Amino acid sequence: MSEPRHVLRDIKGKTRRLGRRFKRVSGHHYVACDLGAESGRVILGQLNDGQVTLKEIHRFPNGAVKIAGSLRWDVLRIFEELKNGLRQVAAQGLQVESLSVDSWGLDYVFSGAGQPMLALPHHYRDARTDRTYAAALRSPGPELIFAETGIQFMPINTLYHLIDDLERSPRLLEIADPFLTIADYLHFLFSGVAVIEESLASTTQLYHPVTRTWSQRLIEVFGFPRHLFPRIVPSGTRLGPLDLAICAETGASGIEVIATCSHDTGAAVAAVPATGEDWAYLSSGTWSLIGVELPAPLLTEEARAHNFTNEAGFGGTTRFLKNIVGLWILQESRRAWAKEGLDLNYGTLASQAAVSAPFRSLINPNDPRFWKPDEMPSKIAAYCRETGQPLPETPGQFTRCIYESLALLYRRTVEDLERVTGRVISRLHIVGGGSQSALLNQCAASATGRPVLAGPVEATALGNVLIQAVTLGHLASLDALRKVVRTSFEIERYEPQDRAEWEKAFGRFAGLPSI
Repeated sequence: MSEPRHVLRDIKGKTRRLGRRFKRVSGHHYVACDLGAESGRVILGQLNDGQVTLKEIHRFPNGAVKIAGSLRWDVLRIFEELKNGLRQVAAQGLQVESLSVDSWGLDYVFSGAGQPMLALPHHYRDARTDRTYAAALRSPGPELIFAETGIQFMPINTLYHLIDDLERSPRLLEIADPFLTIADYLHFLFSGVAVIEESLASTTQLYHPVTRTWSQRLIEVFGFPRHLFPRIVPSGTRLGPLDLAICAETGASGIEVIATCSHDTGAAVAAVPATGEDWAYLSSGTWSLIGVELPAPLLTEEARAHNFTNEAGFGGTTRFLKNIVGLWILQESRRAWAKEGLDLNYGTLASQAAVSAPFRSLINPNDPRFWKPDEMPSKIAAYCRETGQPLPETPGQFTRCIYESLALLYRRTVEDLERVTGRVISRLHIVGGGSQSALLNQCAASATGRPVLAGPVEATALGNVLIQAVTLGHLASLDALRKVVRTSFEIERYEPQDRAEWEKAFGRFAGLPSI
């Protein structure tokens, strides 16, 4: 016999009463707390008769905090903003059934010694990993690390941050409870359950994608205390009811906390409105994440040589992808122009780029200088100077340079995907905030020589909401989830154009160095 709707079982199997019933309304309602590098949102999702709709309830700015020579995240401020959003959700008077948080990967929080937080978590771009990354590549070396994790080599990965903690803050680790990645830490604050969800665990470069557990070999090799590693749970795990104190504080009630795909890209890929297997996805935002969905990890030497990554996806799938610099370059350029008094929105920049001369200047977005914050236009100009190209002079020319360079990098990555996986990729699905840029979408289609299907923009929030629906039994499967996305949103198609010009530009791009 099923339990009443206001009684749910938490992750430990205990039965807990969630409070009063809400008035009945059509469909099901869910809350997605979607966190990005620039902003966070609280979004209300409704599933009704095979259609999903989203309503943004609360938006707030996000970004790194500079303190004592380091980059950090103010996670407690983020938590307060999410509670503000919950208050506004509660004011809607709807029967909301569940809540889930998604965030970027890599970063983590320590609690312990009776304290909810031992230190502000480092930002993944913090320079502290430059030293530890280089040392780990020397010993034990990339072969062992990739064999154990199947993860792309980037100095921002969790592994290299934990090495720094071990070397510089050993006393902190002695008193710390298991670390929790950002979304999982917020789930802990909401539910009291301290676990790490699989899609986020898989980004750390400490998770074994075959055994689907922590890599005991790497824990031993690097000498990490074993108590630092939390229990891993599958995507779509019911954690339990919203903490009663938070219910009292926000007015929310009857809400279950669910760990969906807590990694934002994992949630976005789940919401790609694709069918068949001859497609690749591009989650376009601060980062550009290009990949295919595989039934199992691909841990070949060729995959390592091309620096691909194997991350856990919903339903036991593998997100085989490459994480490359994305619109971060434009975001940082825009921030630099704003300091100079040029406060240009993305629509204005795209319009100015559209009337700028094509292929005037190109950069290799993988050059390490573009990974770090601050002075981005100066870095682009310096790269063009060093490679004998005209320097961009206007925001429109800079934006055109960024778009075209990213599109050419997309082509190289898609071709590498085909070589490494043996798949034929006949179309590219672009989701996320970057899919709003018609110029960038057209550049991507023309550069790759493949049709681009753009949208939905809110793929991460959609994946978050609809995985909640699957978890609660309101949808049957990943296929059913994607069918809902296809029937709920119009997808815009872009065909390749100007192929000869783009082929010539790719020849130039292929010769550019990563200086």
